[in-house]
Amino acid sequence: MSIGYVILIAVIALVIGAIGGFFLARKYMEDYMKKNPPINEDMLRTMMMSMGQKPSEKKIRQMMQQMKNQK
Repeated sequence: MSIGYVILIAVIALVIGAIGGFFLARKYMEDYMKKNPPINEDMLRTMMMSMGQKPSEKKIRQMMQQMKNQK
């Protein structure tokens, strides 16, 4: 009987830990994405203009494609 209770408690703890871990990881990723949003075309255009380059639409799309290929 005592082994059955130990296994039952272990399974319950595992399920609770998995559910809690999922929600904690989800909250962490949401906060991370708010603080560090992925780069988009407007951010890339602003960055190039701040470096003194005149960004063309073709160049912006090429750089976005290069970044997607690196992932």
